[in-house]
Amino acid sequence: MLLGSGCQNQQVPRDAPPAPSRAASPVEAGLPELDAGADASATAEPKKVDLKEVAMGTSVTFVAYTSATIDEAAARALFAKALDEIRRLEALLSEWRDDSDIGRLNRGDGEWVNVAPEAVEVIQNGISAGKLSQGTFDITFQVMSDVWKFGDARDAQPMVPKKADILARKKLVDFRKIEIDGHKVRLGKGQRIGLGGIAKGYIVDRAVRILKDGGLAAFLVQAGGDLYGAGTKPDGSHWVSGIQDPRGASGKFFGVIELENHAFSTAGDYARAYVVGGKRYHHIIDPRTGYPATACRSVTVWAPDALTADTVDDAVFILGPEKGLELVETIDGVGAVIVDAANKVWVSKRLAGRWKELAPPTDGI
Repeated sequence: MLLGSGCQNQQVPRDAPPAPSRAASPVEAGLPELDAGADASATAEPKKVDLKEVAMGTSVTFVAYTSATIDEAAARALFAKALDEIRRLEALLSEWRDDSDIGRLNRGDGEWVNVAPEAVEVIQNGISAGKLSQGTFDITFQVMSDVWKFGDARDAQPMVPKKADILARKKLVDFRKIEIDGHKVRLGKGQRIGLGGIAKGYIVDRAVRILKDGGLAAFLVQAGGDLYGAGTKPDGSHWVSGIQDPRGASGKFFGVIELENHAFSTAGDYARAYVVGGKRYHHIIDPRTGYPATACRSVTVWAPDALTADTVDDAVFILGPEKGLELVETIDGVGAVIVDAANKVWVSKRLAGRWKELAPPTDGI
């Protein structure tokens, strides 16, 4: 349960979207594997085309290679179409916008609210994720955002909320109270939902579908810490993305993962956090306690689609390495790299040969 959306998000005032964070930079970091291959000369060789924009409160990056059927102009036209879709879905699904479907639902005060089919689909996925994760992923977390403040909404002198305030809000966190009837949704009285831990992955998948349907075969889409790499680069090499060192400087990676028709998402305790009394408090809240989860520092999930990766990393972070890896192994095509609270690295079986450690993670609070 995240106050924001994944490692790259935060709680902010209700009239503002989450701001970008240092966790959201595998492409921007300039890893050689992601930026490999100089632009082709005036031959028919594949040419790298890229675009960087801002949407969903974070950086959005497209990288692709031209082919015999898709030239640079066609690739850029597909990028523009995918970006339009990202922004359309953001307007529907953002809990930070009062005029979005989710904003209207949160103001529904326990009444039925008509929402778009896409909103219903994401909410249904959120409910399914709650069941799969033993309740550790819960989209009704948003009611906690008034007591836990991180990122831009953080107080100048952060203070740990009062236990009574936390427990009062925690009573309202229960995805099982959400009802769906066609295009109508009803929350429990006093509940609010936030799709930050799932919507970005869903939106990345929709952008990926546009690019694939348009004929692109080799490309990468990144929105914050959520990525999808399609196919391989023209030289046959894989897309490769770095995993942020949880206690290292921004852009310092302790490992890399290969991507081929797979997605990648990271949940970490460093992107939106503060330290009080020698203890770190961060935006990934355990709905069972109402307090930040303590079992992990970082969880990176490799999955067939961005929606799955975006959802599973949060659940694993809260469950901890042992139970988290048990969950990962039950989902087809999913793998994980975990840095636990003691700074130990855990790697799932499916990532053997696809993951490389560059250096041990930095230790620290």
